[in-house]
Amino acid sequence: MGTVSAGDGNTLAILYDTIRWEEKALYEAARKKGVSVENVDIKALRLRLGGQSDFKDRVVLQRSVSYFKSLHATAALEGLGAKVINPLKVAGITGNKLFAHMELEKAGVRTPKAIAAFSEEAAIQALDEFGYPAVIKPTVGSWGRMIGLLRDRDAARAVIEDREHMFPLYHIYYFEEFVKRPPRDIRAIVVGDRVVAAIYRYSGDGEWKTNMALGGRAEVCPVTEELSDICMKATRAVGGQIVGVDLMEGDDGLMVHEVNNTTEFKNTVRVTGVDIPGLMIDYALSLYKR
Repeated sequence: MGTVSAGDGNTLAILYDTIRWEEKALYEAARKKGVSVENVDIKALRLRLGGQSDFKDRVVLQRSVSYFKSLHATAALEGLGAKVINPLKVAGITGNKLFAHMELEKAGVRTPKAIAAFSEEAAIQALDEFGYPAVIKPTVGSWGRMIGLLRDRDAARAVIEDREHMFPLYHIYYFEEFVKRPPRDIRAIVVGDRVVAAIYRYSGDGEWKTNMALGGRAEVCPVTEELSDICMKATRAVGGQIVGVDLMEGDDGLMVHEVNNTTEFKNTVRVTGVDIPGLMIDYALSLYKR
């Protein structure tokens, strides 16, 4: 991918570290609209942190997979005057499950019950009080990696002992209740002030995680008033502009279990037919008028 020139003076930048289907789709959507767009590989990015910058007043679609690279690049670019989608606050909160949970709780968004602990023994004691089964999640991570279902104390002890030998980040213990739900969850895409599309993501055979890479499947999910309301409430809670909201259907209604900063939307486009890349480009362009 290269640079498309439209001569309109409003050049978008797409910042990436891995070119996925989504980044290609965004580039093509911009090209079809005659928009100037530059693809910037974060691994080659060099920024002088002060003075004039080519990024001043430019809109940047932050699409980096790496949480830490995304977070620090966003901070630097905003400091140089760029308008980054999503802003630094959003990247910092949504990239950390404990941070996001607390913001959702403060905003009154229904979420799975959760506990946190900061040592091996405290984690075991917390789980004894919380009850089994429980889900252990790394505070930072994606694609369902290192998420485990702890069915009893022995399983918890084994997993936690292993984590004590890992990087210190994994010594922050975050657990959620195992929600009784249908064998599916919901991925909704928010662009600006509305939910533009949503899908059900079904678990694959023998899997409890709703991950397409694990053999799951997707179907269209209607954007009901209930779904729209809770998604927008969650989006506002974290300050999001373009996000993916993941939800579960509990006994008492919908609950949010994650808000994604650089959300994937390939399956949502495939299943719903909604032009999400085009809507994202339109939203990005609208920031030049603000």
